[in-house]
Amino acid sequence: MNPNPSGIEKQLLDVLAGWEEHAPQAQFSELSLAQYKTKVKPSLEARDRIRTLERQLDAERIIRDNADVISVQTTLNVVNSVKGDPACGEDSAVYASFGYVRKSDRKSGLTRGSADAGQPAVKIAA
Repeated sequence: MNPNPSGIEKQLLDVLAGWEEHAPQAQFSELSLAQYKTKVKPSLEARDRIRTLERQLDAERIIRDNADVISVQTTLNVVNSVKGDPACGEDSAVYASFGYVRKSDRKSGLTRGSADAGQPAVKIAA
């Protein structure tokens, strides 16, 4: 049998279909077709439950993604409100606690280049 789960399922279904079609009254390995079905039923039922759970998980991810659109916009509104609040603003502990860098903690962005900043790092021989 194939060691991967989908391969095992295919093998089980192939054996069931072939047995039902070509030798429904025969016994193999001291099992009737009905006994074989009983033996493999837990495996097939587990696969059905997994497929159902995967569909439910897909649906929940869609619900989450749709809800996130509203949550992100609401959060941005709250952050912008804190930034514009005279009692808080961009330099407040509240703003920092939201995960943002306070205005007074930001670097200016000004950098001073070295004397040879305009020179290429490697000179190419002509």
